[in-house]
Amino acid sequence: MRKSIFAGLLILIVSMATAQTPDIHKIRSYREQHENSWISQYLSFLSIPNIASVPSDMQLNSGRIMDLMKERSVQNIQLLYPDTKNAPPAVYGEMMVPGAKQTIIFYAHYDGQPVDSTKWAKGLHPFKPVIINGPLQEQNEFIVFSNTVKINPEWRIAGRGSSDDKAGVMAILLAYEAMKACGLTPIYNIKFFFEGEEEAGSTHLNEILQKYESLLQSDLWIICDGPVHQSGKKMVSFGVRGDAGMELTVYGSKRPLHSGHYGNWAPNPALQLSKLLASMKDDDGKVLVKGFYDKVKPLTLTEKKALAAVPSVDTQLKEELGFIQAETKDQSLVNSIMLPSININGMQSAGTGKLASNVIPTTATANLDLRLVPGTDYIEQQQLIEAHIRRQGFYITHEDPTSDERKQYAKITKVTLSKGYNAQRTQMELPIAQKVIAAVRSTTKDQVVLLPSMGGSLPLFLFEKYLSAKTITVPIANHDNNQHAENENLRIQNFWSGIETMAALMLMK
Repeated sequence: MRKSIFAGLLILIVSMATAQTPDIHKIRSYREQHENSWISQYLSFLSIPNIASVPSDMQLNSGRIMDLMKERSVQNIQLLYPDTKNAPPAVYGEMMVPGAKQTIIFYAHYDGQPVDSTKWAKGLHPFKPVIINGPLQEQNEFIVFSNTVKINPEWRIAGRGSSDDKAGVMAILLAYEAMKACGLTPIYNIKFFFEGEEEAGSTHLNEILQKYESLLQSDLWIICDGPVHQSGKKMVSFGVRGDAGMELTVYGSKRPLHSGHYGNWAPNPALQLSKLLASMKDDDGKVLVKGFYDKVKPLTLTEKKALAAVPSVDTQLKEELGFIQAETKDQSLVNSIMLPSININGMQSAGTGKLASNVIPTTATANLDLRLVPGTDYIEQQQLIEAHIRRQGFYITHEDPTSDERKQYAKITKVTLSKGYNAQRTQMELPIAQKVIAAVRSTTKDQVVLLPSMGGSLPLFLFEKYLSAKTITVPIANHDNNQHAENENLRIQNFWSGIETMAALMLMK
């Protein structure tokens, strides 16, 4: 108990320390001299398509990163391939410091989410990055960029990967460049690890970690991915939620039926699926699946104190996002993401809008996204949901139902399970964790938000499982960056601030 209280006080003291050290001023001055060149390089990097399922594109990306590293005299640059053929490599490099007794690895990923360019705003394209004059609006002014234009930090770079997560790759490498150019020397060995498959589920990351175990030994992994706090303040996160998927398909008749001739008589799979999904949560957002919360690891006293100090952004976000009542009525946003959840990512059954017709559909499908917290296991959570589906009277199959199954069972659901990964959390009390907080604090006069876990998911449990490694996430992107969606963008000031943050972490004492 005393240890937790002391750690909480230490965090508070660190957060009140004098900010913006002379080293950071040197980094900032160097950046101000190279802004246009850096933005030009970044726009070129963003123009390379980066969908993990396209090997040729990933080869181009990994090659470009290697070139960026060579230009900055990074040592021992190499591609780390998993044993599985055609899987994207991780790009590795290092700076070994004479006399250093500890090692820090900086992680970001260079792949991005799949894209539908038709959904992007007029004038925007996923892989033709542009600069716009502020947050995305119906009418944006496009900036004609040149090496002489004065850059406004409120401008935004729009393109796939601009915030998630080529921003992390570039910020880390530019921070390294600035640190070396300013004659600053870290006391740690610095290593770089840029993954090429994170948005595809990091399916082969375990192979890389096991194959290159000795090369990837370290005292800490710094994960540069995700957005800063919604208040705009810098953030340090000590964990991430796990993630797993499930797809449910409910079946009706073998062919579409006229809703006038057969309505009220033929089973409607869309209605059955809607009732099934509604049975999983109550009106206050609590998951009703039996056992869903049973293995949640309680927060420590230090973690609870950190949460209590997080600025509330609930009112701001409701106004920004256009709703007045949260799903979890009695929980703030920051407390809600400390719990496991079931989210409906998508639903489909027959047509709507211009494609609507008077039919009873043959199937209805929903895609579920399970977010996990420490203590919960993704396979067990999937099994709990399957058990819940059975309790609602459904027969479960993992293939399309046979004719015999249709004759035997009134309600049928096909369940398709996706591989996932569990949550991970690093103790906030660790000495190296306190150093990370102090380093980030040295770059800003504002409060640094400390989160036991961020809402997003990363496969950080793999680093813990295969390397016994500690990880801490330090995101840099703006919270309204549209990551994973159309019109993804990065606020330039977040880019600048992120470079300073990464440099401070390389130089932390």
